Amino acid sequence: MTVAGVLACTALTGCGGGGSAPGALAPPPKASAPPASSAPPSAPASDSASAPATAPASDSASASPKKPPTMAPGPAGRTPVFERRATGGGAAGRSAEKVVALTFDADMTADQGPRAASGERFDNPDLIALLRRSKVPATVFMTGRWAEEYPAQAKGIGADPLFEVANHSYSHHAFSSPCYGLPVVEKAAMTADVRRAFTAFRKAGVRNVVPYFRFPGGCYDDAALRALAPANVTAVQWDVVSGDAFATDADAVARQVLDGVRPGSLVVMHCTRSAAPATEAAVRRIVPELRARGYRFVKVSELMEDGGGR
Repeated sequence: MTVAGVLACTALTGCGGGGSAPGALAPPPKASAPPASSAPPSAPASDSASAPATAPASDSASASPKKPPTMAPGPAGRTPVFERRATGGGAAGRSAEKVVALTFDADMTADQGPRAASGERFDNPDLIALLRRSKVPATVFMTGRWAEEYPAQAKGIGADPLFEVANHSYSHHAFSSPCYGLPVVEKAAMTADVRRAFTAFRKAGVRNVVPYFRFPGGCYDDAALRALAPANVTAVQWDVVSGDAFATDADAVARQVLDGVRPGSLVVMHCTRSAAPATEAAVRRIVPELRARGYRFVKVSELMEDGGGR
């Protein structure tokens, strides 16, 4: 969940990016980004949203699985931060390629079990089904608590080569303070929180897990980057805020995304019904429009590959 989503309801973290209304969220914190590394750290083993029997051909279908790229550690071993493909540099002009990564945060905090038990839905299987029908690759940033609540869906998403699953913490508590009312993870517990999420993925049988991490609320500081170094992850932010958190106007969400996308962009959205009810309808407009403009959809791992980053 990103910062403005928390503004709309500090206790509700069934969303992972955007604001209470389109246009409300400022760009995420900037961080210097080291070049991508060709030797990534080893990642943890990677419902109605269960995987299809035959994987659909997609915008970024690859012939064979390979290790996802990561970024080299920052100064003094700090966790590196990737925001989008750089517009200059990169291999063979790939930085100018018209590609875009749609990312969806599957948020649920450690204390929201009773709300889920009472019928509140933090999942969005119809959105996942739409991405499959449309053959749109995507990266899902999942909390460990979400994987525990929806293990069949988590396993189905991870089993589908159209998707990759990244880490959004276990607890969805803030990694720096203030962070719009979120409880704060102590620095000494940050790596353990991230590893606990990876453990939850393994217990749910999730595959296609990549060593990427998104800070809850999009909030981080230098101390958090230092504290997370032992987790061996690349932090992933974004350059396009969808504004879908708690939004009800799908056209406004779509316009915000369409107005913000540039070659190499990384879009942050949600895949939870209670916190982002307009996202599926917005994606129905976003996908054909971007394809008509000549864009190809990719996962974060492809966006990061050979293209540098910032």
